[in-house]
Amino acid sequence: MPQEITLTLEIIREGDILKMSISEHKELSATLRHYSQHKVDFREIDRLCQEVTALLNKANLKDPSLFRSLEKTTHALWDHLFTRPVKEKLRQSLNSNLLLEIDEELIFIPWELLYDGTNFLSLEFNLGRLVRTESKAAPLDYRSLGQVSKMLILANPTNDLKAAYLEGLNIKTQLDRKRPNIRVDFKSTNIDKLYVKKNICDYDIVHFAGHCEYDYNNPKESGWVLSDGNFSTQDILRLGSGLALPALIFSNACHSAPLSKECLIDMDYQRKSYSLASAFLFSGVRHYLGSIRKIEDAASLAFAKEFYHNLTLGKSLGASLRLARIKLVKDYGIFATHWANYLLYGDPGFILFKPKPVKIKKRIVLPKKWVIRSLSILALTSVFIFLCFFLPTLNPNTYILFLRSQALFAKGANQQMIVMGQRIIAKDKSFLGIYPMLADAYHKLGDKDNAIKYSFDYAILAEKKNDLRSQASADTSIGWFYQLDGDYAKAKEFYDKALNLSRKSKDKLNEAIALRKLAVWNIDNKNYDLALELLTKSSEINRQRQYLKEHRHNLACDYFNIGLVFENKNDFDPAEEFYCKSRLLFEKLNLKNELSDCYFNLGEVYLFKKQYQKALNSYAAGLKIDQVGGNKLSLASDYNMLGELYLEMDNFPEAETNFNSALALAEGIKSRPDIAAACRNLGILYKKTGKKNKCMEYLRRAEEIYGIIDPLTYEEVKKEILSLD
Repeated sequence: MPQEITLTLEIIREGDILKMSISEHKELSATLRHYSQHKVDFREIDRLCQEVTALLNKANLKDPSLFRSLEKTTHALWDHLFTRPVKEKLRQSLNSNLLLEIDEELIFIPWELLYDGTNFLSLEFNLGRLVRTESKAAPLDYRSLGQVSKMLILANPTNDLKAAYLEGLNIKTQLDRKRPNIRVDFKSTNIDKLYVKKNICDYDIVHFAGHCEYDYNNPKESGWVLSDGNFSTQDILRLGSGLALPALIFSNACHSAPLSKECLIDMDYQRKSYSLASAFLFSGVRHYLGSIRKIEDAASLAFAKEFYHNLTLGKSLGASLRLARIKLVKDYGIFATHWANYLLYGDPGFILFKPKPVKIKKRIVLPKKWVIRSLSILALTSVFIFLCFFLPTLNPNTYILFLRSQALFAKGANQQMIVMGQRIIAKDKSFLGIYPMLADAYHKLGDKDNAIKYSFDYAILAEKKNDLRSQASADTSIGWFYQLDGDYAKAKEFYDKALNLSRKSKDKLNEAIALRKLAVWNIDNKNYDLALELLTKSSEINRQRQYLKEHRHNLACDYFNIGLVFENKNDFDPAEEFYCKSRLLFEKLNLKNELSDCYFNLGEVYLFKKQYQKALNSYAAGLKIDQVGGNKLSLASDYNMLGELYLEMDNFPEAETNFNSALALAEGIKSRPDIAAACRNLGILYKKTGKKNKCMEYLRRAEEIYGIIDPLTYEEVKKEILSLD
């Protein structure tokens, strides 16, 4: 069968030393291969693994703080286990498949859950395990696969698991549609040990849905629970001579130990899972996919169906497994951890079903003149089609202007970009792509009237073209401009409209953006739990699609806003953690404006932690970015935040200078929230320095604006004024 290129990570334990090398299959034949090593405290590893187990048993509560603990614990395992060269290779690798080749004594580690700071290994890679063992095994004769695969489904042998029976039946119904690729036999009654022993070697794939029992006193008696007892590891090992066993065993079984009644796993779940897997692997099964605990019946079925759907399309075992994990993340949320329930032993790049060959039409040999003439006509036709359908305009000169506008916008030359954009509209008013860029450029210059005007023009033109994606994008932008101006009712109206449009057109990118903007709306209105719920939905959409740059950008924005939620709840450690996560992604994407926001919000966290020098350094980095980019709206906020830092440090002259700079900028661009913030800050400053009249003057100005845009802050300022009397 064809195989995809696989990255192999080999890890060998020698006492408290881990030696490891990482390479592609094509590199394995090299005469010399580099390895790295480091010393590991296995007592700490054991403790971290126990913490992971405890958290997995709680994580179905869908508590973000528990999931955050899981990320932190598995990130600690990542740091403890892998050497720097291995971390760098994994982070930079473009390979999809990762084969983990480990010693048998390392199977207790939850490798699939190791977290690199942005994603879990089993969600990032098509991951499989290969175990190195001292136990001697006879030479194995692996099964050869034909054009049509044979599959046996063993469902509910003990007749007490209705869900297992329905799982088997659903999979059979699904795969029966795949004929002639696969022939499926379904068995749910009289499944005893003799039946399995007699028939298992007739099939390429065996799917088991039922109980699995682990015998602590006699592990060799552990195994699948059938109608007449356990089909044990001992029974399996006796099969390993003569006929070849299946190429794939999928044991979608739950352990019958007391813990499983609560859908929990015990501290030894990795070894328990491996005991059954190793018996099949020693006997000649090439790949084993097993579950580590019982999960919701619907989730178990959804996983199995998605796995087989992708497998029969010609995808590799590892890719089918990862796509099934992602399906559970999408349907149940990443906090539920159903996706973490499965382990694959075997090569993740192995393909069981050949993709359908592409039929090649017979070549027609034409005389040379006709060939040249046909190619010329084809070339002209291709250019015409490209201009008609792929360029935003039929005028190539206009498109060249658009590319120049993009370059100016990226450099922060907003005024020049506006001039170029106006030239494009003069040539072609229906050129859709220029409108959001003009709106953003005006927004950065603080011209909110023109920013909203071009957003509305964008929305109207998109509606005329019946372009739902652009309509949703325009409505989100309009909502954001209204929110920045303190008009929360109108902002919410446009966000809701954008969300409905994006869902109608199945536009996941704009759906995620609208959810995030609604989350920020709720943060401003102090609805932090709802904001976190919305950001969870948004980040799940973006996490699944982070191979696309736009979604990776939005995932970084999600992390930033999750940090903002925790900061507003005065929970500064997770706030810092999520700001740093977003900063890492923004740095990789080279997004300067977003980096500025990260630096300032990190600075604010350091301020609250009384780490003033770190706060100043962070603010300085953000200020430099906004000054280079000429982002007046951000600069007004920057100077306010710098002033607040100096005020906290009792450096009153610097505080006053920065507040006045913020006020002047905010008045120049008519930004009411920033004018109000600067006035309030100046009022607080003058109160501290004993200038009561000036304090009253600026607090009154702040009160007047907050009375229009922010009722909650209005009440706070009102109390500050009353305290002066």
